[in-house]
Amino acid sequence: MSLRVVFMGTPDFAVPTLSEIVGQGHEVVAVYSRPPAAAGRGMELKPSPVHRMAERFGLPVLAPKTLRTEEAAETFRQHEADVAVVVAYGMLLPKAILDAPTLGCLNLHASLLPRWRGAAPIQRAIMAGDKETGVAVMKMEEGLDTGPVAMVERVVIAPDMNAGELHDKLMGLGADLMVRALAALSRGGLSFTPQPEDGVTYAQKLANDDARIDWAKSAQNVHDHVRGLSPFPAAFFTADFGKGPERVKVLRTTLAEGSGAPGQLLDADGVVACGNGAVRLLQVQRAGKAPMSAGDFLRGVRLGAGASLA
Repeated sequence: MSLRVVFMGTPDFAVPTLSEIVGQGHEVVAVYSRPPAAAGRGMELKPSPVHRMAERFGLPVLAPKTLRTEEAAETFRQHEADVAVVVAYGMLLPKAILDAPTLGCLNLHASLLPRWRGAAPIQRAIMAGDKETGVAVMKMEEGLDTGPVAMVERVVIAPDMNAGELHDKLMGLGADLMVRALAALSRGGLSFTPQPEDGVTYAQKLANDDARIDWAKSAQNVHDHVRGLSPFPAAFFTADFGKGPERVKVLRTTLAEGSGAPGQLLDADGVVACGNGAVRLLQVQRAGKAPMSAGDFLRGVRLGAGASLA
């Protein structure tokens, strides 16, 4: 049985779920996305990935700046939706919106709730060195990712997997999980289990200060930090190549043998000492340049053993 669905999402992560819902024959009566944002050199307003996909499907798109008005609530109620599906929408839903769909609002969240509630669960899981994560379908409440969970799909985080790779894996799994949840919901067979009170952690939104590499941490911590922020926004260090300190993004590392003062370059192949152990730089990116191998980078800037990275 098909459902009347309001879809709410913004980034690339949400696009496959919208496509799968349409493909399964559900009636998507409206798509909500964040307002177009300025991007590029000309700062031209560009619609979100979900907005663009919705237009390709010929679906009506709404991009309100707020949902916390009676007008927004009334517009939402007029959709007469059975269910709202929310995937990385980027705005908290007020009670009037949560209560509008007959069967409630389902959220696809990229973690094993209650671990990593909040804005950056994929990055935070890797940065913390977690060995597994997943996607969860939950029924939304007014709290931040506090609702009861209906379905979960688990994923092993490989030792060198970065946030971009995990994002893409969870993106596909999440779309499949949500359409299975909607199928069960349409049959009246979707049950929910309250989240346990133990094990709650919060995936705080990434800030600029989160990206700087702290070489005084262990090699494993540094490696997890780099892959948790790759490819975006990317961890970075600074070094002086003759024109003052320059920021260099680190996109890939691997654990290596060696010891020395934290941040000391131990050889010409990119091995850097950490507080405990060392990492080898594999791929880096200078401002305004394309990503390159660490070897090519070090030869180009003439950094050798003994140089210090801050």
